[in-house]
Amino acid sequence: MQSSKINKKILIEAIQKNIKMALQEDIGKIDLSAQLINPKLSVIAYVKSKESALISGIPWFNSTFHTLDPKIKIKWLIKEGQIVKKNQRLCEVYGKARSILSGERVALNFLQTLSATSTATYHYVKAISGSHAKIFDTRKTIPGLRIAQKYAVIIGGGNNQRIGLFDQILIKENHIKSSNKMDDLFPLALKYAKNKNIQIEVERLDQFKKALGLGFRNILLDNFDIKALKKAVLLNKGRALLEASGNITLKNVKKIALTGVDRISLGSLTKNIKAVDLSMKIEAFKSL
Repeated sequence: MQSSKINKKILIEAIQKNIKMALQEDIGKIDLSAQLINPKLSVIAYVKSKESALISGIPWFNSTFHTLDPKIKIKWLIKEGQIVKKNQRLCEVYGKARSILSGERVALNFLQTLSATSTATYHYVKAISGSHAKIFDTRKTIPGLRIAQKYAVIIGGGNNQRIGLFDQILIKENHIKSSNKMDDLFPLALKYAKNKNIQIEVERLDQFKKALGLGFRNILLDNFDIKALKKAVLLNKGRALLEASGNITLKNVKKIALTGVDRISLGSLTKNIKAVDLSMKIEAFKSL
C-alpha cells in the first residue's frame, strides 16, 4: 500500500509558513484591541471542545503562541489524535494577556479546522474496519493548507494520496482527452515517473480493461457503482492496485470497501468539513 510521505522537514516548513501567513492576515502591524490591556498582565486561559471530536493540529496551535511570545507556556491535557468529549478541557495557556488574546483566533482556527479533517477521516476509517480497503485523501484541500490537512488525515487514521502534482503521476480524464491516444500515455509517463507507480483514472469497464492491458498497475475507478467495482476486481485478478473514488459517503463506504478494492479516496475529508466547535476562556489573571 503506497502513500505519499510527509517528512519532518516538510511538516516544519509548512507549519512555519502557515503561522506566518495567518498571523500577518489577522494582526497585520498591530492588534488594536490588545492595546487596551495592561502589558504587564498575565493570564491563565483554557481551551475546551463543545463537541466530541478527534483532535489534531496541536503543533500549529503551539507554534502560533510561541511565535508571538516564546515565554508562553502551554499545558496539554490530551494527546494529538485523542478523541475528546463535549465540554472536555483540552489545554491550559499561561502568559501575557496581550499575546494570548492576539493569538487566540489564529490558534483556534488551525485546531478546529484540522480536527475537523481528522474527525471526518476517523469516521470513514471506522466505517470500513474489518475490510481490506484503506482510506485515502485527495488534492481537494483548502488553498495554503495542503500539508496541514494531509497531516490531519494521517492523525485520523487515513492515508495520503500524492502530496501534489510533483510527486506522482495521475492521468485523469482531461489528460486522456487532451492526448491523441491512451496507448501513448503509459510509455511517456515512464520517462517522467520517479517509479512505476503511475495511476490512471477510468470511468468505464472498457477503459479499465484497456488500461490494465496497457500495463497500468495503479487504476482509479471513478464513479463506478457497486456492480462495476465488483466486476473490475474480478477482472483485475490482483494485477493492479484498485482505488474507488467519487460519490462516496458514510452510508455507502462499507459496501464499496467490501467489493475488494484496495483504496477509497475522498475529497470530502478536506473540502466538505465542518470546523470543530472550540472555545478559549480566560479564568485567572495577575499583574506582575
